[in-house]
Amino acid sequence: MPGALSPLRNRSFAVYWTGAFISNIGTWMETVALGYYVADRTGKGVWVAIIAAAAFVPTGLIGPIGGALADRWDRRKILIYGNVVEAILAALLASLVASHHLVPAAAAVIVFGAGCASALAFPAFSSMVPDLVPPEDLVRAISLNSAQWNLGRIVGPTMAGIVISAWGSAWAFWINAISFGAVLIALSMIRVPPRVTTSTGPVLAAVRQGLRFTQAEPGLRAVTRLMALGTFFAAPFIALLPDMGKKVLRGNAHTVSWLVTAQGVGAVIAALNMGRLAARYGSRRVLQRSLALLPVALMLYAVAPNLPLVCLALVPLGGLYLASLNCYSSIAQTRAPAHFRGRVLAINIFILGVFYPVSSLIQGALADVIGLRWATASYAIALAAALVAIRMVKPNFLGPIDQPVDATDLRLADAFSA
Repeated sequence: MPGALSPLRNRSFAVYWTGAFISNIGTWMETVALGYYVADRTGKGVWVAIIAAAAFVPTGLIGPIGGALADRWDRRKILIYGNVVEAILAALLASLVASHHLVPAAAAVIVFGAGCASALAFPAFSSMVPDLVPPEDLVRAISLNSAQWNLGRIVGPTMAGIVISAWGSAWAFWINAISFGAVLIALSMIRVPPRVTTSTGPVLAAVRQGLRFTQAEPGLRAVTRLMALGTFFAAPFIALLPDMGKKVLRGNAHTVSWLVTAQGVGAVIAALNMGRLAARYGSRRVLQRSLALLPVALMLYAVAPNLPLVCLALVPLGGLYLASLNCYSSIAQTRAPAHFRGRVLAINIFILGVFYPVSSLIQGALADVIGLRWATASYAIALAAALVAIRMVKPNFLGPIDQPVDATDLRLADAFSA
């Protein structure tokens, strides 16, 4: 089996990955169908934005609690309960759409509930991967999870368009509800090694403990700060792809779909090569190079004059952004002890869930004043300047990533015992 796919040799991971991929396709089908349904019913973009926010906000608000739960409860059971709740809410949406009783406010509430269930379960999903593959396959396994998410981003909208055209919006919602069954079947087929749970006390105290550990461990501290920087300045291009397609390129829905697909293709290519690159150069060097090239790719995307060149620029941009995200996750999973893994990953999720929407709103407002191309270029310049400043002030900023976790460090000992 090719190196990029080698984690699939492990039966449990292969089953786990397949179930998640099927469910992910269903999720993207529902996302597209719900946006289309709400836009068609209301004719107002503000409701589309509200529902998108309702789905994403729980990631930042509740994700850290999900990380604490993942470190103290059976992760497989957390995933089962979370997917059952999401399936029920998806079926509720489908029935309301089919009966023509779904109103935008109800859709926002249901989507928010599903987002909460997903935010509580996702840290368990991520932190369970090291239990399913040997250490030498971990980076490739994380990359394959990123690949399946981005493949779902490509396949799901396409399938949604076909289903909506042939049978109507309700069927896209029903398919999503059924797709959660793939995850439940997969979870019933795998066995996760037992682990010792040392996290006790109040959940919020456990969240604070995970934050203290992340800030005390030098490698994790460096990674989380770079993730915050990269997410703030680079991630908004994803949220603003519709504006690029409609306002800047003066296209239509098909134009936006081309942009989304190009970004997804770049991400999939990067994901399938991350394991090989990390094995050859190490995660630190891959992260350094990805971040160094990210502002360049962002600038090329900002100045590309037409649709073909914008799509061409989006392929490396999507790949570099995915590569940096993959490095954050793989470094966090390899440096965090098993009983801290869920909380450490949840901090990454919190950064993404807060910095991404906030920065997207800021860049969107800036784009309304100076234009999206200038706003994107400004963010690229700011990211480049920040990276150069870090390099000049602290040349060995990422050096601790190559060092083993020092369990005798007094700060780490304090975090462990807190």
